[in-house]
Amino acid sequence: MKNIAILGSTGSIGKSTLDVISKFPDKFKVIGLAAGRNSSLLAEQISLFNPEIVAVSDEGACKALKSSLAGRKTPEILCGTQGICSVAEMPGADVVISAIVGAAGLLPTIAAIRAGKVVGLANKETLVMAGDIALAETKRHGATLLPVDSEHSAIFQCMQGHERDPVRKIILTASGGPFAGKTIGELENASPRDALKHPNWNMGQKITIDSATLMNKGLEVIEAHHLFGLPPGKIDVLVHPQSIIHSLVEFIDGSCIAQLSTPDMKGPIALALSYPERLGNVMEPLAWEKLAGLTFGKPDNKTFPCLSFAYSAIRAGGTLPAVLNASNEIAVKAFLDGIIGFNRIPAIIKKVMDSHKLHPADTIEAILEADRQAREETKRVIASGV
Repeated sequence: MKNIAILGSTGSIGKSTLDVISKFPDKFKVIGLAAGRNSSLLAEQISLFNPEIVAVSDEGACKALKSSLAGRKTPEILCGTQGICSVAEMPGADVVISAIVGAAGLLPTIAAIRAGKVVGLANKETLVMAGDIALAETKRHGATLLPVDSEHSAIFQCMQGHERDPVRKIILTASGGPFAGKTIGELENASPRDALKHPNWNMGQKITIDSATLMNKGLEVIEAHHLFGLPPGKIDVLVHPQSIIHSLVEFIDGSCIAQLSTPDMKGPIALALSYPERLGNVMEPLAWEKLAGLTFGKPDNKTFPCLSFAYSAIRAGGTLPAVLNASNEIAVKAFLDGIIGFNRIPAIIKKVMDSHKLHPADTIEAILEADRQAREETKRVIASGV
Protein backbone atom coordinates (compact mmCIF):
# COMPACT_ATOMS: atom_id res chain seq x y z
CA MET A 1 0.00 0.00 0.00
CA LYS A 2 1.41 3.37 -1.05
CA ASN A 3 0.37 6.59 0.66
CA ILE A 4 -0.28 9.39 -1.85
CA ALA A 5 -0.36 13.17 -1.54
CA ILE A 6 -1.75 15.17 -4.46
CA LEU A 7 -0.88 18.80 -5.10
CA GLY A 8 -3.53 20.29 -7.37
CA SER A 9 -6.20 17.69 -6.64
CA THR A 10 -9.08 19.70 -8.17
CA GLY A 11 -7.33 20.25 -11.52
CA SER A 12 -7.36 18.00 -14.56
CA ILE A 13 -4.36 15.87 -13.56
CA GLY A 14 -5.42 15.78 -9.92
CA LYS A 15 -8.89 14.51 -10.77
CA SER A 16 -7.48 11.88 -13.13
CA THR A 17 -5.07 10.78 -10.40
CA LEU A 18 -7.94 10.27 -8.00
CA ASP A 19 -9.81 8.33 -10.70
CA VAL A 20 -6.85 5.95 -11.00
CA ILE A 21 -6.48 5.61 -7.24
CA SER A 22 -10.18 4.85 -6.81
CA LYS A 23 -9.81 1.79 -9.05
CA PHE A 24 -6.99 0.37 -6.93
CA PRO A 25 -8.02 0.81 -3.27
CA ASP A 26 -5.80 -2.09 -2.24
CA LYS A 27 -2.70 -0.36 -3.65
CA PHE A 28 -3.10 3.34 -2.83
CA LYS A 29 -4.34 5.49 0.03
CA VAL A 30 -4.77 9.26 -0.24
CA ILE A 31 -3.36 10.98 2.85
CA GLY A 32 -2.97 14.55 1.59
CA LEU A 33 -4.74 16.87 -0.83
CA ALA A 34 -3.94 20.43 -1.86
CA ALA A 35 -5.98 22.73 -4.10
CA GLY A 36 -6.39 26.33 -5.18
CA ARG A 37 -9.86 27.87 -5.12
CA ASN A 38 -12.31 25.04 -5.83
CA SER A 39 -13.36 24.39 -2.25
CA SER A 40 -16.62 22.67 -3.21
CA LEU A 41 -14.88 19.98 -5.27
CA LEU A 42 -12.19 19.62 -2.61
CA ALA A 43 -14.93 19.01 -0.02
CA GLU A 44 -16.28 16.18 -2.19
CA GLN A 45 -12.80 14.70 -2.51
CA ILE A 46 -12.35 14.84 1.25
CA SER A 47 -15.60 12.90 1.73
CA LEU A 48 -14.54 10.24 -0.76
CA PHE A 49 -10.88 9.76 0.21
CA ASN A 50 -10.60 10.84 3.88
CA PRO A 51 -7.15 12.45 3.76
CA GLU A 52 -5.28 13.33 6.93
CA ILE A 53 -4.31 16.84 5.81
CA VAL A 54 -5.64 19.21 3.14
CA ALA A 55 -4.43 22.64 2.09
CA VAL A 56 -6.01 25.45 0.09
CA SER A 57 -3.91 28.22 -1.44
CA ASP A 58 -6.69 30.82 -1.53
CA GLU A 59 -7.65 32.24 1.88
CA GLY A 60 -11.28 32.79 0.90
CA ALA A 61 -11.63 29.24 -0.41
CA CYS A 62 -9.99 27.95 2.75
CA LYS A 63 -12.61 29.68 4.90
CA ALA A 64 -15.37 28.36 2.63
CA LEU A 65 -14.02 24.82 2.97
CA LYS A 66 -13.93 25.02 6.76
CA SER A 67 -17.48 26.36 6.77
CA SER A 68 -18.79 23.61 4.47
CA LEU A 69 -17.21 20.92 6.64
CA ALA A 70 -18.40 22.37 9.96
CA GLY A 71 -19.87 19.75 12.23
CA ARG A 72 -18.23 16.86 10.42
CA LYS A 73 -15.10 14.88 11.14
CA THR A 74 -12.52 16.74 9.12
CA PRO A 75 -8.85 16.47 8.27
CA GLU A 76 -6.37 19.10 9.37
CA ILE A 77 -6.98 22.10 7.10
CA LEU A 78 -4.09 24.41 6.19
CA CYS A 79 -4.02 27.60 4.12
CA GLY A 80 -1.61 29.33 1.78
CA THR A 81 1.58 28.28 0.06
CA GLN A 82 3.14 27.09 3.30
CA GLY A 83 0.12 24.87 3.91
CA ILE A 84 0.53 23.29 0.49
CA CYS A 85 4.24 22.80 1.16
CA SER A 86 3.26 20.99 4.37
CA VAL A 87 1.17 18.55 2.34
CA ALA A 88 4.08 18.13 -0.09
CA GLU A 89 6.47 17.10 2.67
CA MET A 90 4.10 14.90 4.72
CA PRO A 91 6.25 12.29 6.49
CA GLY A 92 3.86 9.47 5.63
CA ALA A 93 3.60 10.17 1.89
CA ASP A 94 5.34 7.65 -0.36
CA VAL A 95 4.45 9.44 -3.61
CA VAL A 96 3.64 13.12 -4.15
CA ILE A 97 1.85 13.98 -7.38
CA SER A 98 2.83 17.53 -8.30
CA ALA A 99 -0.04 18.74 -10.49
CA ILE A 100 -0.42 22.42 -9.59
CA VAL A 101 -0.52 24.48 -12.78
CA GLY A 102 2.12 27.14 -13.36
CA ALA A 103 4.75 28.83 -11.23
CA ALA A 104 2.56 28.31 -8.14
CA GLY A 105 3.75 24.70 -8.14
CA LEU A 106 7.45 25.54 -7.78
CA LEU A 107 7.81 25.91 -4.01
CA PRO A 108 5.59 22.92 -3.08
CA THR A 109 7.45 20.70 -5.56
CA ILE A 110 10.82 21.78 -4.18
CA ALA A 111 9.45 21.05 -0.70
CA ALA A 112 8.54 17.51 -1.76
CA ILE A 113 11.98 17.02 -3.31
CA ARG A 114 13.74 18.26 -0.18
CA ALA A 115 11.64 15.81 1.85
CA GLY A 116 13.13 13.00 -0.28
CA LYS A 117 9.83 11.99 -1.87
CA VAL A 118 9.04 10.10 -5.04
CA VAL A 119 7.56 12.98 -7.04
CA GLY A 120 5.21 12.33 -9.94
CA LEU A 121 5.95 15.52 -11.83
CA ALA A 122 3.15 17.08 -13.85
CA ASN A 123 4.19 20.63 -12.92
CA LYS A 124 6.66 21.24 -15.75
CA GLU A 125 7.26 24.80 -14.53
CA THR A 126 9.45 23.50 -11.68
CA LEU A 127 12.06 22.36 -14.19
CA VAL A 128 11.45 25.25 -16.58
CA MET A 129 12.09 27.83 -13.87
CA ALA A 130 14.55 26.04 -11.61
CA GLY A 131 15.72 22.88 -13.36
CA ASP A 132 19.32 22.97 -12.15
CA ILE A 133 18.28 23.61 -8.56
CA ALA A 134 15.54 20.96 -8.61
CA LEU A 135 17.91 18.30 -9.95
CA ALA A 136 20.65 19.21 -7.47
CA GLU A 137 18.13 19.03 -4.61
CA THR A 138 16.81 15.71 -5.93
CA LYS A 139 20.31 14.23 -5.78
CA ARG A 140 21.10 15.82 -2.41
CA HIS A 141 17.98 14.55 -0.68
CA GLY A 142 17.60 11.17 -2.41
CA ALA A 143 14.31 12.09 -4.05
CA THR A 144 13.03 10.57 -7.30
CA LEU A 145 11.40 12.44 -10.19
CA LEU A 146 8.99 10.43 -12.33
CA PRO A 147 7.53 12.34 -15.30
CA VAL A 148 3.76 12.56 -15.62
CA ASP A 149 3.58 14.65 -18.81
CA SER A 150 2.66 12.14 -21.50
CA GLU A 151 5.64 13.07 -23.68
CA HIS A 152 8.22 12.80 -20.92
CA SER A 153 6.67 9.62 -19.57
CA ALA A 154 7.00 8.24 -23.10
CA ILE A 155 10.70 9.17 -23.30
CA PHE A 156 11.25 7.76 -19.82
CA GLN A 157 9.69 4.45 -20.89
CA CYS A 158 11.63 4.32 -24.15
CA MET A 159 14.91 4.94 -22.32
CA GLN A 160 14.51 2.05 -19.91
CA GLY A 161 17.45 -0.34 -20.33
CA HIS A 162 19.40 2.11 -22.51
CA GLU A 163 22.36 4.34 -21.76
CA ARG A 164 22.28 8.01 -22.74
CA ASP A 165 25.40 7.89 -24.95
CA PRO A 166 23.77 5.96 -27.85
CA VAL A 167 20.89 8.47 -28.02
CA ARG A 168 21.12 10.70 -31.09
CA LYS A 169 18.06 12.73 -30.15
CA ILE A 170 14.64 12.60 -28.56
CA ILE A 171 11.53 13.67 -30.43
CA LEU A 172 8.58 15.16 -28.57
CA THR A 173 5.31 14.93 -30.44
CA ALA A 174 2.71 17.71 -30.47
CA SER A 175 -0.91 17.44 -31.55
CA GLY A 176 -0.75 20.96 -32.99
CA GLY A 177 -3.80 21.90 -30.95
CA PRO A 178 -7.03 23.27 -32.43
CA PHE A 179 -5.23 25.63 -34.84
CA ALA A 180 -2.92 23.21 -36.63
CA GLY A 181 -2.48 24.32 -40.25
CA LYS A 182 -3.86 27.82 -39.66
CA THR A 183 -2.06 30.98 -40.76
CA ILE A 184 -1.38 34.11 -38.71
CA GLY A 185 -4.12 35.91 -40.62
CA GLU A 186 -6.66 33.19 -39.91
CA LEU A 187 -5.89 33.42 -36.19
CA GLU A 188 -6.26 37.19 -35.95
CA ASN A 189 -9.81 36.91 -34.59
CA ALA A 190 -9.48 33.55 -32.83
CA SER A 191 -11.51 33.54 -29.62
CA PRO A 192 -10.78 31.78 -26.33
CA ARG A 193 -13.66 29.45 -27.11
CA ASP A 194 -12.00 28.46 -30.38
CA ALA A 195 -8.63 27.96 -28.72
CA LEU A 196 -10.07 25.74 -26.00
CA LYS A 197 -11.42 23.17 -28.49
CA HIS A 198 -8.54 20.74 -28.28
CA PRO A 199 -9.07 17.87 -30.72
CA ASN A 200 -7.59 15.07 -28.58
CA TRP A 201 -6.96 15.97 -24.95
CA ASN A 202 -9.23 17.11 -22.12
CA MET A 203 -7.06 19.54 -20.16
CA GLY A 204 -7.32 22.68 -18.07
CA GLN A 205 -7.75 26.06 -19.74
CA LYS A 206 -4.20 27.32 -19.35
CA ILE A 207 -2.47 24.24 -20.74
CA THR A 208 -5.02 24.04 -23.57
CA ILE A 209 -4.16 27.58 -24.68
CA ASP A 210 -0.47 26.69 -24.36
CA SER A 211 -1.13 23.77 -26.68
CA ALA A 212 -2.77 26.10 -29.18
CA THR A 213 0.25 28.46 -29.19
CA LEU A 214 2.80 25.58 -29.01
CA MET A 215 4.17 27.16 -25.82
CA ASN A 216 3.30 23.93 -24.02
CA LYS A 217 5.69 22.10 -26.31
CA GLY A 218 8.32 24.75 -25.72
CA LEU A 219 8.05 24.32 -21.98
CA GLU A 220 8.29 20.57 -22.49
CA VAL A 221 11.53 21.01 -24.46
CA ILE A 222 13.04 22.81 -21.47
CA GLU A 223 11.67 20.16 -19.11
CA ALA A 224 13.14 17.38 -21.27
CA HIS A 225 16.53 19.12 -21.33
CA HIS A 226 16.69 18.86 -17.54
CA LEU A 227 15.02 15.47 -17.09
CA PHE A 228 17.14 13.62 -19.62
CA GLY A 229 20.33 15.68 -19.57
CA LEU A 230 20.31 16.46 -23.28
CA PRO A 231 21.23 19.76 -24.97
CA PRO A 232 18.47 21.55 -26.90
CA GLY A 233 20.10 20.51 -30.18
CA LYS A 234 19.23 16.90 -29.36
CA ILE A 235 15.57 17.63 -28.64
CA ASP A 236 13.23 17.86 -31.63
CA VAL A 237 9.49 18.43 -31.97
CA LEU A 238 7.17 16.88 -34.55
CA VAL A 239 3.50 17.70 -35.04
CA HIS A 240 1.53 14.47 -34.83
CA PRO A 241 -2.21 15.31 -34.98
CA GLN A 242 -3.44 11.87 -33.95
CA SER A 243 -1.68 11.93 -30.54
CA ILE A 244 -1.03 8.19 -30.65
CA ILE A 245 2.78 8.27 -30.58
CA HIS A 246 3.57 10.24 -27.46
CA SER A 247 7.31 10.64 -28.14
CA LEU A 248 10.30 8.82 -29.62
CA VAL A 249 13.96 8.17 -28.93
CA GLU A 250 16.30 7.97 -31.92
CA PHE A 251 19.59 6.13 -31.43
CA ILE A 252 22.92 6.60 -33.18
CA ASP A 253 22.42 3.50 -35.31
CA GLY A 254 19.30 5.05 -36.86
CA SER A 255 16.77 2.96 -34.98
CA CYS A 256 13.89 4.52 -33.01
CA ILE A 257 11.83 3.41 -30.05
CA ALA A 258 8.42 4.99 -29.58
CA GLN A 259 5.70 4.78 -26.93
CA LEU A 260 2.13 4.55 -28.22
CA SER A 261 -1.26 4.56 -26.55
CA THR A 262 -4.65 6.20 -26.67
CA PRO A 263 -4.48 9.89 -25.62
CA ASP A 264 -5.34 9.40 -21.94
CA MET A 265 -3.39 10.95 -19.07
CA LYS A 266 -4.36 8.10 -16.78
CA GLY A 267 -1.59 6.03 -18.39
CA PRO A 268 1.41 8.16 -17.34
CA ILE A 269 -0.29 8.98 -14.03
CA ALA A 270 -0.72 5.29 -13.19
CA LEU A 271 2.87 4.53 -14.12
CA ALA A 272 4.16 7.29 -11.83
CA LEU A 273 2.02 5.97 -8.98
CA SER A 274 2.95 2.31 -9.37
CA TYR A 275 6.50 2.41 -10.83
CA PRO A 276 8.31 0.08 -11.36
CA GLU A 277 5.13 -1.99 -11.66
CA ARG A 278 2.36 -1.47 -14.22
CA LEU A 279 -1.32 -1.49 -13.34
CA GLY A 280 -3.87 -3.40 -15.37
CA ASN A 281 -6.74 -1.94 -17.38
CA VAL A 282 -5.80 1.71 -16.94
CA MET A 283 -6.52 2.84 -20.51
CA GLU A 284 -8.45 1.54 -23.47
CA PRO A 285 -6.07 -0.50 -25.66
CA LEU A 286 -5.38 0.80 -29.14
CA ALA A 287 -7.67 -0.57 -31.84
CA TRP A 288 -4.95 -0.93 -34.44
CA GLU A 289 -7.29 -1.97 -37.21
CA LYS A 290 -9.22 1.29 -36.80
CA LEU A 291 -6.21 3.61 -37.09
CA ALA A 292 -6.54 5.34 -40.44
CA GLY A 293 -2.93 6.53 -40.41
CA LEU A 294 -0.30 8.36 -38.41
CA THR A 295 1.02 11.61 -39.84
CA PHE A 296 3.87 13.92 -38.90
CA GLY A 297 5.06 17.39 -39.82
CA LYS A 298 7.44 20.10 -38.70
CA PRO A 299 6.12 22.87 -36.44
CA ASP A 300 5.20 26.18 -38.08
CA ASN A 301 7.48 28.52 -36.15
CA LYS A 302 6.26 31.57 -38.08
CA THR A 303 2.64 31.18 -37.04
CA PHE A 304 3.49 29.67 -33.64
CA PRO A 305 6.78 31.27 -32.54
CA CYS A 306 6.45 30.38 -28.85
CA LEU A 307 8.27 27.10 -29.46
CA SER A 308 11.30 28.93 -30.81
CA PHE A 309 11.19 31.30 -27.81
CA ALA A 310 11.63 28.30 -25.52
CA TYR A 311 14.71 27.12 -27.44
CA SER A 312 16.15 30.63 -27.16
CA ALA A 313 15.43 30.70 -23.42
CA ILE A 314 17.12 27.39 -22.67
CA ARG A 315 20.16 28.32 -24.75
CA ALA A 316 20.48 31.63 -22.90
CA GLY A 317 19.85 29.95 -19.54
CA GLY A 318 19.87 31.88 -16.30
CA THR A 319 16.58 33.50 -15.41
CA LEU A 320 15.26 33.75 -18.97
CA PRO A 321 13.24 30.47 -18.87
CA ALA A 322 11.48 31.75 -15.73
CA VAL A 323 10.73 35.02 -17.53
CA LEU A 324 9.36 33.12 -20.53
CA ASN A 325 7.05 31.14 -18.28
CA ALA A 326 5.88 34.10 -16.19
CA SER A 327 5.15 36.30 -19.19
CA ASN A 328 3.25 33.49 -20.85
CA GLU A 329 1.08 32.91 -17.78
CA ILE A 330 0.04 36.57 -17.68
CA ALA A 331 -0.50 36.80 -21.46
CA VAL A 332 -2.60 33.64 -21.55
CA LYS A 333 -4.81 34.93 -18.74
CA ALA A 334 -5.25 38.23 -20.59
CA PHE A 335 -6.33 36.30 -23.69
CA LEU A 336 -8.78 34.14 -21.73
CA ASP A 337 -10.17 37.32 -20.14
CA GLY A 338 -10.74 38.84 -23.58
CA ILE A 339 -8.19 41.63 -23.06
CA ILE A 340 -5.81 40.69 -25.89
CA GLY A 341 -6.06 38.72 -29.12
CA PHE A 342 -4.50 35.33 -29.74
CA ASN A 343 -1.67 36.64 -31.92
CA ARG A 344 -0.61 39.13 -29.27
CA ILE A 345 0.38 36.34 -26.87
CA PRO A 346 3.75 35.60 -28.55
CA ALA A 347 4.35 39.26 -29.42
CA ILE A 348 4.03 40.25 -25.77
CA ILE A 349 6.21 37.39 -24.54
CA LYS A 350 8.98 38.29 -27.00
CA LYS A 351 8.94 41.92 -25.94
CA VAL A 352 9.28 40.97 -22.28
CA MET A 353 12.05 38.46 -23.00
CA ASP A 354 13.97 40.99 -25.08
CA SER A 355 13.83 43.56 -22.27
CA HIS A 356 14.97 41.17 -19.53
CA LYS A 357 18.40 41.62 -17.99
CA LEU A 358 19.72 38.08 -17.56
CA HIS A 359 20.79 36.88 -14.11
CA PRO A 360 22.07 33.53 -12.85
CA ALA A 361 19.28 31.19 -11.74
CA ASP A 362 21.33 29.98 -8.80
CA THR A 363 18.83 30.56 -5.98
CA ILE A 364 15.08 30.14 -5.65
CA GLU A 365 14.92 33.77 -4.51
CA ALA A 366 16.58 35.01 -7.71
CA ILE A 367 14.18 32.95 -9.81
CA LEU A 368 11.11 34.19 -7.96
CA GLU A 369 12.31 37.80 -8.32
CA ALA A 370 12.73 37.33 -12.08
CA ASP A 371 9.26 35.79 -12.17
CA ARG A 372 7.82 38.78 -10.29
CA GLN A 373 9.49 41.34 -12.52
CA ALA A 374 8.40 39.53 -15.69
CA ARG A 375 4.79 39.50 -14.54
CA GLU A 376 4.86 43.22 -13.84
CA GLU A 377 6.52 43.97 -17.18
CA THR A 378 4.02 41.79 -19.04
CA LYS A 379 1.10 43.62 -17.44
CA ARG A 380 2.72 46.91 -18.41
CA VAL A 381 3.17 45.81 -22.04
CA ILE A 382 -0.43 44.60 -22.20
CA ALA A 383 -1.73 47.87 -20.78
CA SER A 384 0.35 49.88 -23.25
CA GLY A 385 -1.30 48.10 -26.18
CA VAL A 386 2.08 47.46 -27.82
